[in-house]
Amino acid sequence: MKTIPTFGQGTFRLKGQIVIDSVKAGLDVGYRLIDTAQIYGNEAEVGQAIAESGIARTDLFLTTKIWTDNLAQDKLIASLKDSLTKLRTDHVDLALIHWPSPDNAVPVAEFMGALAEAKAQGLTRLIGVSNFTTGLLQQAIDAVGAAAIATNQIELHPYLQNRKVAEFARSHGIPITSYMTLAYGKALQDPVIQQIAQRHGATPAQVTLAWALQLGYAVIPSSTKRANLESNLRAQALRLTDEEMARIAGLDRGERLVDPEGLAPVWN
Repeated sequence: MKTIPTFGQGTFRLKGQIVIDSVKAGLDVGYRLIDTAQIYGNEAEVGQAIAESGIARTDLFLTTKIWTDNLAQDKLIASLKDSLTKLRTDHVDLALIHWPSPDNAVPVAEFMGALAEAKAQGLTRLIGVSNFTTGLLQQAIDAVGAAAIATNQIELHPYLQNRKVAEFARSHGIPITSYMTLAYGKALQDPVIQQIAQRHGATPAQVTLAWALQLGYAVIPSSTKRANLESNLRAQALRLTDEEMARIAGLDRGERLVDPEGLAPVWN
């Protein structure tokens, strides 16, 4: 069974030729995890980029996410099959519930059961969740068991360290994937992070990504620039001191950047 690579490439907000070029560049410089979603509207382009890259499917780890409109038991599997057609593959390596069902319109047990069935059918190797609070995560655990949940992908960066959710997940053996790790680029302008970067002869992006990796989280930064994609990968070789980690820990201010009205749950 494949495990989730700790370093991957995100495709949020990238469309058309831009996402094709970004994914091809990422694969070329060494990324092997590509993260997309039904709502991104770019699965077909991601599939095209992978096909044109010439890299064997067995060498890749592909993640997509089920949109809230498709969570009902009679829709989830059909929507995933549609994603697979767009991605030009017979399975993804990881299928996530992108957001919990607004107002609990589809109960957690129902969509987790459907996701587990998709896995049983071989449509995905692993299953998981995204944007889940501790309460929702507990419901997902009750539905399919903690061992079945490969990750909870959450907004997590120096200004929103989401410790309560991260610790709850860790206590159940559920890995965390950090998205928005660079806080829309805000972290790159932070004097603390810039100072640490200078000390290591590294970029602020490398320092921020290294911080998340050192805490045991997976990261999926995106970029349209080949040089940045290449540079970000080097974060894996950077080790921060305990004092530097503590300084970044001190930047937490509960600043949530992704909080869509009508979609977001009541956060921890």
